[in-house]
Amino acid sequence: MVFTHPSYLWFLLLLLPIIAWYIYRLKDTHADILVSSVDALSEMPKSWKEYINHILFVLKLIALVCIIIALARPQVSNQFRTEHTEGIDIIMALDISGSMLSRDLRPDRLEAAKKVATEFVLGRPNDNIGLVVFAGESFTQCPLTGDHVSFINLFNSVEYGMIEDGTAIGLGLANSVSRIKDSEAVSKVIILLTDGTNNAGEIAPIMAAEMAKTYNIRVYTIGVGTRGVAPTPMMDPYGNIFFRDMEVSIDENVLREIAEITGGKYFRATNSEKLEQIYSEIDLMEKTKLRVNEYKKKDEKYLPWVLGALLCLLIDIFVRNIYLKTIPE
Repeated sequence: MVFTHPSYLWFLLLLLPIIAWYIYRLKDTHADILVSSVDALSEMPKSWKEYINHILFVLKLIALVCIIIALARPQVSNQFRTEHTEGIDIIMALDISGSMLSRDLRPDRLEAAKKVATEFVLGRPNDNIGLVVFAGESFTQCPLTGDHVSFINLFNSVEYGMIEDGTAIGLGLANSVSRIKDSEAVSKVIILLTDGTNNAGEIAPIMAAEMAKTYNIRVYTIGVGTRGVAPTPMMDPYGNIFFRDMEVSIDENVLREIAEITGGKYFRATNSEKLEQIYSEIDLMEKTKLRVNEYKKKDEKYLPWVLGALLCLLIDIFVRNIYLKTIPE
């Protein structure tokens, strides 16, 4: 319950002086007779009229309370709220080539990318998300799904060596397009993360970008790797892996052109903190649409209080004029 004029409720404080005045006046409502002893009267019961007077005073107080509350205009508010969410379908295309084990990001590029992407997914509960991985070839690790727990489990199982080494950016992007093109979502997005240049696959990156544009798919591209040299995994003749500082080579021009063709944006992540900032920026740009409809209805509830006050006053008038009627002098 709410009140249209809650300031009127301050008048309820008037009850305190009224009650105090009534108690003070009680001593003046008894007749006094000088007698030698009242022992003979001690056993006489009190008149019921004495109690009736107290009850009538309480009825007047109740009537006053009801009137004050009625003046404050109590209302009952019924509020209805409906929400409609329009999620975004997102395919994450992840490079898992050998160079993703480079340690310019901690602990390496691949693990850093998995960690930040997992946090990104957890922050988007209304979206369908899928995963495509690529190296020398490409395959779908997880189709579009709203089951983010299963997605994250499949995502965390991704590791180097699952497919032939290489960097087939065009093939990875084309595979992502084929997975999302038939989506009925209003917004379709691909986040492509790589640390190299296209050197494998039969589909050129720009051709794959044109395919994405045809299906109104935005592509955000992320180039991962420091500027200069980075500890890069190498393999000796005996199959042992060791690290050597190698020049970081990312085809930023191609990644930037892919983003421009599809209406997305290109980012460069030179460290783990920058990668987190990039995903936060993408999260802000691709917000889930939320439409809220609110309905409010207010019902006036002052009438019961008015009727209550009227009833108390009628009872007071009736009792005083019928049962407590006095004979005129």
